[in-house]
Amino acid sequence: MNKENAKKRIEELTEKLREHNYKYYVLSAPEISDYEFDIMLKELEQLEETYPEFKYPDSPTQRVGGEPTKEFKTVTHKYPMLSLGNSYSEEEIKEFDARVRKLVNGEVEYTCEHKYDGVAIGLTYINGRLTAAVTRGDGVQGDDVTNNVKTIKSIPLRLRGDYPEELEVRGEIFMSITGFRELNREREEIGETAFANPRNSASGTLKMQDPAEVAKRPLDCFIYATPTELKNVSTHYESLKYLRT
Repeated sequence: MNKENAKKRIEELTEKLREHNYKYYVLSAPEISDYEFDIMLKELEQLEETYPEFKYPDSPTQRVGGEPTKEFKTVTHKYPMLSLGNSYSEEEIKEFDARVRKLVNGEVEYTCEHKYDGVAIGLTYINGRLTAAVTRGDGVQGDDVTNNVKTIKSIPLRLRGDYPEELEVRGEIFMSITGFRELNREREEIGETAFANPRNSASGTLKMQDPAEVAKRPLDCFIYATPTELKNVSTHYESLKYLRT
């Protein structure tokens, strides 16, 4: 591919990915699968690496989704909510492991976890009380959905045991397959359009204006990390054990 074609392809991919990002993160109405999106993103990353002079400063490869919706107060994250990379081949995983081992002086251990397909959320606790729940948004700013999140029974409104004065945890708000099917059954019975998938259901529910209506939906939450520095905790796995207490 010559430079002229590479420049055009970078422009095309950048525009397409921006549009799909907006539809996925802001409208909760994706038009392509995650796999198709990731393939385009990987192609763009490779082209940008080969032709860095054509890379846009706000390229989709540098961002984590779209802008926050306007219905909720916009909040700046204390710690940026970044997105994890992904892989579809054993070779890419081996290459990742090789890079890690070059950076780490000593033994390397991995923590493997399930990946829930829902809405990324940051929960802030001050003196043990839930004070803020903010969506990922564009990674720097997100939507304040605290009142809606407080209706989710699996999220404690007050912590137990020992905890720092300020604690932020990161998690995924999702809807189980069982809950999703039941919700769609109820919607179809009253003539409403069924949701396309559980992820859309969770995202659409979280952006509803009435917390009382949100409370009727079967939302759940899985906590997987904390950006807060914890005493006597040096690994990700230790932080998970701490959060379970």
